[in-house]
Amino acid sequence: MQPRVGTSMSSDPQIDPEPLLAVRGLTKHFDVTGGVLARLFSGVKLVKAVDGISFSLAKGQTLGLVGESGSGKSTTARLIARLIRANAGEVLFAGVDLLKATSRQMKKIRKEIQFVFQDPFSSLNPRMRVEQIVGRPMTIHFGIKAQARKERVAQLLEQVGLTADQMQRYPHEFSGGQRQRIAVARALASEPSLLLADEPVSSLDVSVQAQVLELLQELRERLQLTMIFITHDLNVAEFVSDHIAVMYGGKIMEQGPAEQVLSKPYHPYTQSLLEARPHFDRRIPIQPLAGEPATPINPGKGCRFAHRCPLRTDDCVQGDIPMEEKAPGHQVACIHV
Repeated sequence: MQPRVGTSMSSDPQIDPEPLLAVRGLTKHFDVTGGVLARLFSGVKLVKAVDGISFSLAKGQTLGLVGESGSGKSTTARLIARLIRANAGEVLFAGVDLLKATSRQMKKIRKEIQFVFQDPFSSLNPRMRVEQIVGRPMTIHFGIKAQARKERVAQLLEQVGLTADQMQRYPHEFSGGQRQRIAVARALASEPSLLLADEPVSSLDVSVQAQVLELLQELRERLQLTMIFITHDLNVAEFVSDHIAVMYGGKIMEQGPAEQVLSKPYHPYTQSLLEARPHFDRRIPIQPLAGEPATPINPGKGCRFAHRCPLRTDDCVQGDIPMEEKAPGHQVACIHV
């Protein structure tokens, strides 16, 4: 699979010429005072799930948000969609700061930002038929009802590779790949500008994964969708992304054009991820990343990857490591580059 390469990200991750989405200093800390985690970790009060990340994305482009489980990828997407509240930062969507938007403003913006969740079964209401699942956003956002809604649902189902005569079925009557197509159709029903896809193919068989990925690519090109695609699979990220941001321990370690990040990674963590992915050529050894992922509980100062990094020095844990541009549009947070 070959990467899709678009316009480079700007040299400053907080500034982009007319970005559709600009995330600046986005932060989410969960207070666990008095909870189970507070008892396990004496004195700990905060889980730093997302800790001051910044990036921007132009209309029609796809950002691959990559990292291990627990790195903060899904939390980032939920913060952007304002499914959960951020502690600090800005999320500028078409010039509007979503973190400060009123309920009335968010009602208008909601239809522009849609989510495709990881599990295509639990994300669909088992008591609703496909026509109701896909058609409900049309009624909420556009007031479309009755026959007009039915016709529009039929069109959307055909767009995602299903048929109109399947709209009277329930989610349990479909395969996993078909259910994910229904979830995509529901997301498209409100005619969004930004699609947040949270591991949308990770629970599917390999052959079905390819079908859904091809579908998302086709829809993106046809509808000029802007997309944030969350995945732990670098092969998938390479296929769908114009840009890639690599997250670890709630922070972005490296970001830039997909081709540059994957062909010439600067950060030791990105290099480790590439070395750990399986190859079709068995002569190329897989080198698993040693050590356990960083805990977001009281992470301390310095680089979050320092405890697993082969290049670690005392300077790595003395203070925050800023993002610096090492190539046009290619930023990395590492003092050893």
